[in-house]
Amino acid sequence: MPAYARPTRIEDALTILARGGRTILAGGTDYYPARVGKPLDDDVLDVTALRELRGISEHADHWRIGATTSWTEVIEATLPPLFDCLKLAAREVGGLQIQNSGTVAGNVCNASPAADGVPALLALDASIEIASSGTTRVLPLDRFILGPRKTALRAGELVTGVRVPKPKHEAKSDFLKLGARRYLVISIAMVATVLEVQDGKVRAARIAVGSCSPVARRLPALEQALNGKPLDRCLSACVRPEHLAALSPIDDVRGSAAYRSDAALTLIRRSLDRLA
Repeated sequence: MPAYARPTRIEDALTILARGGRTILAGGTDYYPARVGKPLDDDVLDVTALRELRGISEHADHWRIGATTSWTEVIEATLPPLFDCLKLAAREVGGLQIQNSGTVAGNVCNASPAADGVPALLALDASIEIASSGTTRVLPLDRFILGPRKTALRAGELVTGVRVPKPKHEAKSDFLKLGARRYLVISIAMVATVLEVQDGKVRAARIAVGSCSPVARRLPALEQALNGKPLDRCLSACVRPEHLAALSPIDDVRGSAAYRSDAALTLIRRSLDRLA
């Protein structure tokens, strides 16, 4: 008979995890579809009753998004324009029912190359809080997701939250996604853009592209090229194909590698135009 636990204290959850053999369950929007037609025989640790894992809070140098915070909560939260990219991405995560149930950490831990929330979190320079029995650590998101469906999470560890650092300058952001239709679709390409601006000029740029590599990627060469440029409608003209060298798109049923590269280039330019 499968074991099921729904602790209310994080200490109890970590103790159960330390014993091994547990599947962590939060929103369940990936867990249940993967088991259609199969017996539900996993030993489950349900983390939805852990209050420490829910909600968004502001701290001296960062914001913290609890691991079980839903996408609807992200959409409805009062947050500065820095988070617009994450709010726009949240609206692309399935339909309303999925947004009500699906969690921010679940989207990250699923580690899909097409996870809608990951490019936005990368552009926000997010880090992942991880706890185990007796220890905690924080990993940058680009070191947490290692490949398709693969993360740096070790046995006995639980993601407890996502940290977004406060920018040095006023910041704004954007997110664009291309799919075969407008809604409820796996992306062909998607782009998240964050610009820090001072005196009408870009002081820092962070741009991440999803669905064009085994993991979502930042574009450091482009970010460097945009630094110091005026924030106007000429900004998008700075974007060149060679700036996308960090990407490695593939051919699949949703589009060819060449189409994905062209789509990513176009989305980046559109995103910069929107922010300008």
